[in-house]
Amino acid sequence: MKKKQLKLSTIIILFVCIIVLLSLVITDLLISRTINENIEASIEEKAKVVSRTVSHSTIVKNGLENEGDTKSIQEYTLDIQKSAEVLFVVVMDMEGIRKSHPDPERIGKHFVGGDEKDVLEGKESMSISKGTLGRSVRAFSPVYNEENQQIGAVAVGISLNRVEEALNQSHRSILVGSFIGIIVGIIGAVIIAKYIKKILFGLEPITIAKILEERNTMLQSVHEGVVAVNRDTTISLVNKSAEKIFSEAGLSSDPIGVPIKEYMPQTRLEKVMESGEPELDEEQTINGVSILVNRVPLIVNKEVVGAISTFRDKSEVNLLAEQLTGAKSHAEALRAQSHEFMNKMHVILGLIKLKEYTRLNRYITELVSLQVDEVNTVSSKIKDPALAGFIMGKLSYAREKGVALFIECNDFIPEPMDPAITHELITVIGNLLDNSIEATADCKEKEVLLELFYQDNRFELILTDTGRGIPEDIFNDIFLKGFSLKGEGRGYGLFLVKKSIDKLNGNLHVESKEDSGTTVIVQASFEEGKKSD
Repeated sequence: MKKKQLKLSTIIILFVCIIVLLSLVITDLLISRTINENIEASIEEKAKVVSRTVSHSTIVKNGLENEGDTKSIQEYTLDIQKSAEVLFVVVMDMEGIRKSHPDPERIGKHFVGGDEKDVLEGKESMSISKGTLGRSVRAFSPVYNEENQQIGAVAVGISLNRVEEALNQSHRSILVGSFIGIIVGIIGAVIIAKYIKKILFGLEPITIAKILEERNTMLQSVHEGVVAVNRDTTISLVNKSAEKIFSEAGLSSDPIGVPIKEYMPQTRLEKVMESGEPELDEEQTINGVSILVNRVPLIVNKEVVGAISTFRDKSEVNLLAEQLTGAKSHAEALRAQSHEFMNKMHVILGLIKLKEYTRLNRYITELVSLQVDEVNTVSSKIKDPALAGFIMGKLSYAREKGVALFIECNDFIPEPMDPAITHELITVIGNLLDNSIEATADCKEKEVLLELFYQDNRFELILTDTGRGIPEDIFNDIFLKGFSLKGEGRGYGLFLVKKSIDKLNGNLHVESKEDSGTTVIVQASFEEGKKSD
């Protein structure tokens, strides 16, 4: 059975209450002890002051010297007892015989308690003892005559019941204060718990821990590199994929806590934080390593508190794009060839039914000859299998569109040393051919000629079509991203062509007149990876 977890608010309230209660109990013990000591010392001091006052009284001295004069002593001590609010004031002679007492019947009898011995020897003393009036704190002071001879003693008692009552009253006050402190602590704990819950978006600790583990697992499992910076543009998070790319670029493997500008001077994360606007699918180079980057500001409560960058090695992206392009072209080629094959089969079937065997023989011979010529032209001259297969697919695609596509390879086209160059060539040739085929599909003359040249590491492409041409007023805009006269979602082909040519350090020249066709010349450089046979 799963153990039930306490809520964050409950934990905080319990924790605060325990702390407050423990603090108040300790405070209560310390204060109670101090108050007890203070009250006892105060009572002892009071008893001592009263006993000394009475011992210096002339009435007491005269009464002790005149053996029979106890009435004046009794009246005086009763007044002192009443005004000082003490339990008793007893005057005794040197034999310990009482000369005064709150109970007149006890006058003339010996003092009870046994703690009067020291005072009869001339010493002041304090004690707690039980007498005829119960337990009390007692203060003893000797009485001296004018010749400085001790003639008796005074005992003043304060009931311990009054001491206990004072202590209980003090303790009750402390308990009331402690109770109020606990109530205030609980209210404060509830307010703090609500505030913390608000900061944590109402999540419980167990949920936060789960989210944190999921986030860490997700960050480390994604193939893209992830880097996050805080509001001071200091790197606060880097996943393993990012560390791998940084290592390939020759950067240190522990960037946490390093200002992003020091670690990657060419970064634009600071700009993203300043503008608050994301930057998507941007290309960046780190010490020669090309990456594709997405930069997004981290906004909390409408305030930019950091930024996150996700990126991937561009060579991997190019490889995937090349694979996708090849797969798409292959699929298009298969579809076009399948459609073309079915049309040819229908022709052959019709000739058989009509028993036109001579024409059937001539037709099949022409088909075989055409197929052999195309395969020989492309495969014998273009040594890169991906590029050759791509162009073969375009031949079938053009026939399906009713356009005559001619391929002329005046030189051997070698396989590039860098596989990424193949991707760029496919992007250039594919988009230019698609535009030419589309431009001539509705024209009277439907011809497209692709000429390929390669000499001394210099590649050249000349593409000529009999299409509609390019209007003069848009000639300067055709390579802009998203520009198109064909509707939304178009206008990326020539933009990608221009980017690929720039990466190949090449140049592009276009000649076109409206309704007179278009000629495109592309020149680029690349080194061959395998020598042509």
